[in-house]
Amino acid sequence: MAVDEMRVVRPFKLIALICVFVALSLDVVSLLSPAWVTAERSSLSLWDYCKQTTAGWYCESVLQTDWQVATLVLLIAGGSITLIAFLFAVISLCKGAQKRCYRTIAVMLFISVVLQVCALVLYPIKFIDANTLRTYHEFNWGYGIAWGGTIFMLGAAILYCLNTHTYEEEYY
Repeated sequence: MAVDEMRVVRPFKLIALICVFVALSLDVVSLLSPAWVTAERSSLSLWDYCKQTTAGWYCESVLQTDWQVATLVLLIAGGSITLIAFLFAVISLCKGAQKRCYRTIAVMLFISVVLQVCALVLYPIKFIDANTLRTYHEFNWGYGIAWGGTIFMLGAAILYCLNTHTYEEEYY
């Protein structure tokens, strides 16, 4: 970059990048969360079902049913696409990429939102249909954080779709 050149960073694109980072972070936390569903003496995550007995906690894998595997695959696929979109966004912000790069990032984020919404709708429907815990249960913070990540992804995708030349001229 020459001495006389100046790089302009658009506020909407910077906010969108921050939203993608927050969404990615929330996705990782929700995937690793030990509590998607909790009951009186048990908890269910995407990976394990743990039950408290007199001898302590007993855990077993939950990846035996097709809907639990499908939920996990959809969430991991959405998170992977979000990671790729985040890397593209960082590179495009550093290089000052053109508009077509932002559209590609927005499309990837919209695809990721669709995958995650499918997983987050599938999970409670099939969970209630399977009647896994057979007791009073609550969807816990891991499930809520996954929705939070999806909402941040949607916000970032919308920000990447905005025509920034129209809205951001007043900042310069």
